[in-house]
Amino acid sequence: MKLLFHPKRNEIELSSVLQALSDPIRLNIVAEIQLNGEKPCSYFEVPIAKSTMSHHLRTLREAGVVFVRRQGTQRFISIRTKDLEDKFPGLLHSILNAFEVSSKK
Repeated sequence: MKLLFHPKRNEIELSSVLQALSDPIRLNIVAEIQLNGEKPCSYFEVPIAKSTMSHHLRTLREAGVVFVRRQGTQRFISIRTKDLEDKFPGLLHSILNAFEVSSKK
């Protein structure tokens, strides 16, 4: 079984986090997890191919935004809230608030 790369807290870079969250689909995924907690990959209803979804999740994981946990054949996604808050206080909260406000327009 292939091990998934997750950067250590001190390796998470602001530019990588911002780049990962700059895509509307990835931002929507993170907002959904923030609202409902850890979810399996198959939970998200997005109009993209499975391979594209894998790419988006890998981008979020490698940037240090999410943690992917394997359980059997499923992968569960959660936000690395504590790591992001410790490294960049208020950043994720600000981005998700701005996304919520812009989504309601």
